[in-house]
Amino acid sequence: MAMNDSVNILSSAYLAVEYIDSFLPDNPLQQPFKNAWNYMLDNYTKFQIATWGSLLVHEVSYFLLCVPGFIFQFIPYMQKYKIQQDKPETWEKQWKCFKTLLFNHFFVQLPLICGTYYFTEYFNIPYGWEEMPRWYVLVAQCFGCAVIEDAWHYFLHRLLHHKRIYKYIHKVHHEFVSPFGMQAEYAHPLETLILGAGFFIGIVVFCNHVVLLWAWVICRLMETIDVHSGYDVPLNPLHLVPFYAGARFHDFHHMNFIGNYASTFTWWDRLFGTDSQFIAYQEKEKKKQCITKK
Repeated sequence: MAMNDSVNILSSAYLAVEYIDSFLPDNPLQQPFKNAWNYMLDNYTKFQIATWGSLLVHEVSYFLLCVPGFIFQFIPYMQKYKIQQDKPETWEKQWKCFKTLLFNHFFVQLPLICGTYYFTEYFNIPYGWEEMPRWYVLVAQCFGCAVIEDAWHYFLHRLLHHKRIYKYIHKVHHEFVSPFGMQAEYAHPLETLILGAGFFIGIVVFCNHVVLLWAWVICRLMETIDVHSGYDVPLNPLHLVPFYAGARFHDFHHMNFIGNYASTFTWWDRLFGTDSQFIAYQEKEKKKQCITKK
């Protein structure tokens, strides 16, 4: 009975969103996007699209999303939004990070990306324009992927902090006490595989078109680069996402090497009390600000 009720609720929600969508104006970018998509299908093989297309989406998205945080370090006005103001970025650290990223991207992640084509073939996942899901379905699927990845990340990330294995794997990611956006994927190759596995679980569950692979890549990169940015910028649209952790939440984890283990949401840390030190820290900061104002 409960299962039927849940299905009915989801079906009603889907119909409601579909009804609202019918009143929205046509997207002016839809036709150019359709033309570009069909051009891609006509000129490249599925293997090329799944492999090199996925690599291109990842690399372009990653470094473009890093640009705002990189520029912030040169703008004095933005320094008031930097969380750890006493630990500025250095060229030495950023160059070291960049070199490690290139190694991870091309010698760890690229071999995994090469399996994308075989994954889509095995599960008979379509590439065509006509089979592409509507935008609201894509948004819901990406949110579902985020929920699954967040659960995986919380428990495996917490395990990597165990004193017996921390120094062998996860310590690499914590070389930077004050994180910056490009450092989001700076990690030991084993950590890239262990925590990265959570990314693919949602794909297995939800994927009904190759476009979800790319949409989820962009969403995941947007989130992880934001929480590692080191800046708590006001009017951040990601803060509209319910239970979103954000940069200040994750920055505390890098400062103290404990607590706040989840990647995207706050509910697992709240449930298990691993955000207690962060909450206490926030209370202290509020008291300091009140005293300063007086």
